[in-house]
Amino acid sequence: MTESVYTARRRGAVSVLFAVAFWCLLAGQASAVTVSGLYTVDVPVSGTSGRALEDGYQEGLRQVMVRVSGTRDVLKLDGLDEVLSGAESMLLSYQVNRVGGAARLQMSFGAVGVNRALASIQAPVWGANRPLTALWVAVEDRGNRQLLTRAAGPDSDNRWVQLLSRAAADRGLPIVFPSEAFAGDRALLSDLWGQFVGRIQQASEEMSHDALALVRISRSGGQWRAGWVIDGMGMDAREQSVSAGTPEQLVEAVIDRWTEQYSSRYAVTAGEVGEAPTVAMVLEGVSTLSDYGQVTQALQGMTPVMSVGASRVRGERLTVEVTFSGELDQLQEHIALDPRFVVAERPSEPVTRSASDESAAATPSSESQVSSETAGEGSLSAEGAAAGFSYQPLAPGDEEDSEQAFESLYEVLYYRWQPAPGVDGGDRS
Repeated sequence: MTESVYTARRRGAVSVLFAVAFWCLLAGQASAVTVSGLYTVDVPVSGTSGRALEDGYQEGLRQVMVRVSGTRDVLKLDGLDEVLSGAESMLLSYQVNRVGGAARLQMSFGAVGVNRALASIQAPVWGANRPLTALWVAVEDRGNRQLLTRAAGPDSDNRWVQLLSRAAADRGLPIVFPSEAFAGDRALLSDLWGQFVGRIQQASEEMSHDALALVRISRSGGQWRAGWVIDGMGMDAREQSVSAGTPEQLVEAVIDRWTEQYSSRYAVTAGEVGEAPTVAMVLEGVSTLSDYGQVTQALQGMTPVMSVGASRVRGERLTVEVTFSGELDQLQEHIALDPRFVVAERPSEPVTRSASDESAAATPSSESQVSSETAGEGSLSAEGAAAGFSYQPLAPGDEEDSEQAFESLYEVLYYRWQPAPGVDGGDRS
């Protein structure tokens, strides 16, 4: 069992969200995916001394900065050491756990603080709303060629699913594998190996995705090679490839290349981060001018809120841009104190699956923890299993909504406006 030995909270932060390493999303229209947990990390530490914790804070911040910038080059920038020296001041919460006799430091950093730190060293900042990539991967080894699917069995192909899922989760890159129903489709596998997009596009129509990655992995002598093409999201459609000595190194190189390409397209520059962060709020049930006035007045009366501006109105759905001070969780805590703002469920609930789960079972939970105790045989190490994220689809909208979401630094907040009975219009329930 995991034994908590030291816990501390900063600035009234909410508890750290730990969720499964990736989501397998079912049928639906393409839309951005919100990644929760980008600023949460888990690292090994030598103990609970001040020096050990400080080293852990800095290592955790390094990993978060790579994840949020989208590139490992951030660790080479001038001014990094100064930023890392202030890692403790960016913490919202931390906890030291004992896992199998080893100490691990679980941390949650403030999104606003990390984003500003990245901007201070002229690093890009890639927001929480990210494209969902459908992975069609064929692996050839010793003359045997197989398609990777969600329910990969307890053989070598499952290892590749685990490696890809873990590497993608470490970088905050949402991915989804095709259904196991395609596992025996030899014609489809042949097209995938030849990287012919047409049939793959048709097979992907029932999968939520923004981009398709057609990947073929093979081994020659002591080297592994991955070649791929990416269709969609304005990505470079030319075939690209990397080689490495081990499957782990190969997968890391592939995911690194993809995150850098996505980041180069969707991350904002340091000058665009700004001192005052802005978050989009989507409110359902705003049907009258009076509702709009009440929403605006309520938000403007909250201490962290600096300004509120209407962004878009569609039917009874109002989107507002809220500029605030402090951290995003502080704004959410103030909103939670007003009962008229009811947290809205996401438009569609994805099916969750642990990256280290050997079975095909899925659980519709948004906060399912991956641990060494729940992982099946052949699971990833504790270092890999401990870091996790949850991926949630954004509300269905038009192309402009999706593009704006991709360019936003912070996750979109969803609420239902529920005015008190008898106030400006009476009971509308």
